[in-house]
Amino acid sequence: MDTAPTGHTLLLMDATGSYHNEIVRNTADGMSFTTPLMRLQDPNYTKVIIITLAETTPVLEAEQLHADLERADIHPWAWVVNQTLTGVDTANPLLRQRQAAETVPLAAIQRPAAASHRCNGETP
Repeated sequence: MDTAPTGHTLLLMDATGSYHNEIVRNTADGMSFTTPLMRLQDPNYTKVIIITLAETTPVLEAEQLHADLERADIHPWAWVVNQTLTGVDTANPLLRQRQAAETVPLAAIQRPAAASHRCNGETP
């Protein structure tokens, strides 16, 4: 699923959780079942990849999504940063300024991504 970390995404996650709770409540003891939430929580079935830009607002939104997923026992597998200039060799002053501006957001991304890899023991 490709979705922005907005209220709509959280509503989808909430609906998945509500459906799971309803199935649990109405399933007889001893019966086997698998809900969409259980699939999302299974790292052998689902890999969650958070994609962001190396800018303050997108990183903050992605961090909030990461925290919401962790609370739902869904552990992001990796982060991808699009359109970054880090590692680009340029003499252009505007591009160098943008590279410098990416430093703080990229540092923030290192924290949740490292924690995620400690949780599931895998490397993307």
